[in-house]
Amino acid sequence: YKKILNGTNPTFLKETESIRDSNWQVAPIPEDLQDRRCEITGPAEAKMMINALNSGAKIFMADLEDSITPNWYNQIQGQANLSAVYERTLRYSSPESKEYHLNESGLATLIVRPRGWHLNEKHILINGEVASGSLVDAGLYLFHNIRRTLQKGTGPYFYLPKLENHLEARLWNDIFTFAEQELGVNHGSIKATVLLETILASFEIEEIIYELRDHMAGINAGRWDYMFSVIKKFHHIPDFLWPDRAQVTMTVPFMRSYTKLLVKTCHKRGAHAIGGMAAFIPSRSNSEINSVALEKVKEDKEREAKDGFDGSWVAHPDLVPVCDKVFSKVFDQGQVNQKNKMHDEVIVTEKMLLDFQIPEGTITEAGLRNNVSVGIQYITAWLSGKGAVAIFNLMEDAATAEIARSQIWQWCNHAKAELEDGRKITIELVKSIILEEIDKIKESSAGKYKLEKLTEANELFLFLVGSKKFEEFLTTRAYEKLH
Repeated sequence: YKKILNGTNPTFLKETESIRDSNWQVAPIPEDLQDRRCEITGPAEAKMMINALNSGAKIFMADLEDSITPNWYNQIQGQANLSAVYERTLRYSSPESKEYHLNESGLATLIVRPRGWHLNEKHILINGEVASGSLVDAGLYLFHNIRRTLQKGTGPYFYLPKLENHLEARLWNDIFTFAEQELGVNHGSIKATVLLETILASFEIEEIIYELRDHMAGINAGRWDYMFSVIKKFHHIPDFLWPDRAQVTMTVPFMRSYTKLLVKTCHKRGAHAIGGMAAFIPSRSNSEINSVALEKVKEDKEREAKDGFDGSWVAHPDLVPVCDKVFSKVFDQGQVNQKNKMHDEVIVTEKMLLDFQIPEGTITEAGLRNNVSVGIQYITAWLSGKGAVAIFNLMEDAATAEIARSQIWQWCNHAKAELEDGRKITIELVKSIILEEIDKIKESSAGKYKLEKLTEANELFLFLVGSKKFEEFLTTRAYEKLH
């Protein structure tokens, strides 16, 4: 990162060229991780877990990271829920007396996402030092469930977030090897899917797969965090300005390059390539909005399927049939993925991964207001203990809130940033919009948010967008406010 600040762009590593040029494959992947045409994600909360596991999706990623507030109750309750899945005792009773339970059969295969390396667990001290959230989440899950998973005919499976380089992948691999030895299971029992959601990691895809080759299952295109990572790493460059986040789609050049390279590299090494999140939340009361949005989701999944992905993510059970149908159409007869399809024609250069220009885009007042409203609403919910929030018919988690606040920081700190009507974007303009948007939130939420949490969120948001120093993660700042 210091090299980027000094004007040196990331490149493919010269010292690991031999890994990229040699022939090797990942270890065999378990049967219940072969079909990943539709994966659903959500926090490790009982109701959402039950709905997701029953949804018909092939995979469910239970999240202990970006879509759950990492307070002590949530993390420990999440661990208890994960064990209850394998014991088939997971239940939920709603305030309206509606009962939720797991189906007898057809449940999605469970994968767990622990916290990223940047997050701590302040409630546990090891030799007087605050513990790593990553190690607490992974360690508790493995200790309590590694044998349960294997006895149930599945395995201890993880999604690994926020990796920036192959050395972080090596650390995870060492942890997995140590855990397997300590807990007395075969080497390679643990399988991991890496989220490719940082710009630096896109230059080390093969090296990351290589380091985890005995434990590797695949790589997922974490689109929202990837966009945030780009802004974070290049925020200091005056000419680097993006339009409204809604205009930074998967079809812009740098996103196309990174996803094509991901698919090609995974299939070359025998791993799965999983597409990005469809965050739309279906509306059962507005059929017109619903039909337009569902068509967009379908188009997004069709593009991924055509590009060679083996499956993709959705955030809501109603989207499972859409995603499932799209990928089922492109699989060859008898196949449950597209790993047999190589993409030798794909050539992605360093320059293509760094082509961040979106010249046709604009910064609109509506886009600025959306970033303000989403950012403040999400932080308010997060501080209140809820890390996955439906806002404006989209499921927002920490990644999308990060894009919202980092874009505003970027716009306020670069002289060239102006709205499409010619107004300069200043912190004073942002402050006036914040006041107006908070009034709207108060009016529309009807007691949904406590005033105390809304005030805290407003203060934190204003600090994040107004500070001269760019904060690396909003969640590390917000975590200080949790008890």
